[in-house]
Amino acid sequence: MSDRSPLKLALIATAAAATVLTAGCAGRGNQVKDTAFVARDVDTLYSAAKDRLDRGDTKLAAALFDEVERQHPYSPWARRAQLMSAFSYYVARDYTKAIQSAQRFLSIHPGNRDAPYAYYLIGLSYYEQISDVSRDQKITKQALDAMNEVVRRYPNTRYASDARLKIDLVNDHLAGKEMEIGRFYERSGRWLAASLRFRNVVEGYQTTSHTPEALYRLVETNLAIGIPTEAQKAAAVLGANYPGSEWYQKAFELMQKHAPDTSAS
Repeated sequence: MSDRSPLKLALIATAAAATVLTAGCAGRGNQVKDTAFVARDVDTLYSAAKDRLDRGDTKLAAALFDEVERQHPYSPWARRAQLMSAFSYYVARDYTKAIQSAQRFLSIHPGNRDAPYAYYLIGLSYYEQISDVSRDQKITKQALDAMNEVVRRYPNTRYASDARLKIDLVNDHLAGKEMEIGRFYERSGRWLAASLRFRNVVEGYQTTSHTPEALYRLVETNLAIGIPTEAQKAAAVLGANYPGSEWYQKAFELMQKHAPDTSAS
């Protein structure tokens, strides 16, 4: 029986999601008949699942892969079907079931050679659910934890390489959330609360794109609180690390206007 391994499928997961979901509209009328599962030999059942995945019926494919494990739990194909089920749910954007299937695979086969991909698939499933910074970021933190787990467990794999890139993006997103809250507090005149949020960005997300603005906002809030020496420190860090940025220019002008006796350069 020919089949693409989960390792190879991982490399085309993103592209497959678009094509498979588009194709998934075809053949849905047959799902009622096909989901009336009857006992079948493992080769026939696995082939039917793979065929449905190739044709774009991703949810039905996942259910059929689940059926492989249910009907033939001790078959060599059952282990592969578990991971293929997780992948099928992922492509269908049923991320909760994708995570559950991948976690089940790991609980039963923790030392399997495809375990790195299972961990990576969990991370991807959380990552795809990251919402706008205006909303709660619980899923974002779960994505960060899951991607860090991939890097921690399998640092030299292709999955870790991609996870590191996504970790940078997730951190930037979380920093953006801190900035949004900080700016809200600042607009409300809650200077100390705002300052704490901006400091979180500078200290916890210093490699993100939000750091220059966070330093400038620290200049603003510290001046508003009446601590020009702390404002000068933030301006100095801004000037040392981002001398050509618009934020440093604004910070310099602000210091010259409100704390002329303290140099921002």
